[in-house]
Amino acid sequence: MIATILLQAGGGLGYQQLIMFGLIAVVFYFFMIRPQVKKQKDQKKYVEELKKGDKVITTAGIHGKIYEVADTTFLIETEGGGRIRFDKSAVSLDASKALNTPPPAAKS
Repeated sequence: MIATILLQAGGGLGYQQLIMFGLIAVVFYFFMIRPQVKKQKDQKKYVEELKKGDKVITTAGIHGKIYEVADTTFLIETEGGGRIRFDKSAVSLDASKALNTPPPAAKS
């Protein structure tokens, strides 16, 4: 369908246009798709390597320490001593990394 529209509009699909479409597809892949897939792989690997005693932050913003690891869930102990069960996909990042990163610089 796109080829038909281009044929009507431009009088023919030249090699230059075909190359441009190919380059756009390659750029889209390397700047949009590939980084997202890499980020998902890294997150999955991080969650699989978590163990009892690791400090984490959930996607809901709850800080705690992993008390128990099950097949698909974590039991997280909060600072108040309470324990909450979360799905493994709800773990966002390592709390020690989050606490060690400097805050963004203020704009003046």
